[in-house]
Amino acid sequence: MAQDVRAEVRQFITGRFPQITLDDDQDIFALGFVNSLFAMELVMFVEQRLGVRVPNDELRRENFSSVTAIAALVDRVGTGTEAPAG
Repeated sequence: MAQDVRAEVRQFITGRFPQITLDDDQDIFALGFVNSLFAMELVMFVEQRLGVRVPNDELRRENFSSVTAIAALVDRVGTGTEAPAG
């Protein structure tokens, strides 16, 4: 499943920025293409497309900085996991 998640994330990012060549471990923020609006799009993509509820304490830049980081977040949080209320 991790490879499927990576492929979907990579496709989403390169769909928005077709001019880049993206390695899974590249920091997409350091590439200079990502702004705060796209960062929120990434969160929405993870929640809506991948079916993972991202808890507030996981909304950190490092969790969305690369394809590998996003795949790790999805794996850690788990599909369909609800964040605790609070």
